[in-house]
Amino acid sequence: MGFGMMNYSAIQAPLLLWQQMSRIAWESQMVIALRTAGMVGLLRQDAAEPQRMVIEKANAASEALHAALRAAGRGERADRVMAAALRPYRRRTRANVRRLSGKG
Repeated sequence: MGFGMMNYSAIQAPLLLWQQMSRIAWESQMVIALRTAGMVGLLRQDAAEPQRMVIEKANAASEALHAALRAAGRGERADRVMAAALRPYRRRTRANVRRLSGKG
């Protein structure tokens, strides 16, 4: 394959996954900081937050597994299977940052 015939989607796919994982990591750290501040009394926090924290992780893992299996079952490429598996985590981290920071 010559230089002019480069497949840009093959280059872009890992970068998009990296971007998605970076956002999840950043937002996860924000959620951890906000929840910790709430647990030590620096921020107002619902009393059920620790229980919610545990339950949402199990639900996200289940959704991620199902999304990955559906994508793999459709014959998607590996990067798309991975992206499908990350979506439930990204949705939750984004929602948690908004809710816990008072922006939601």
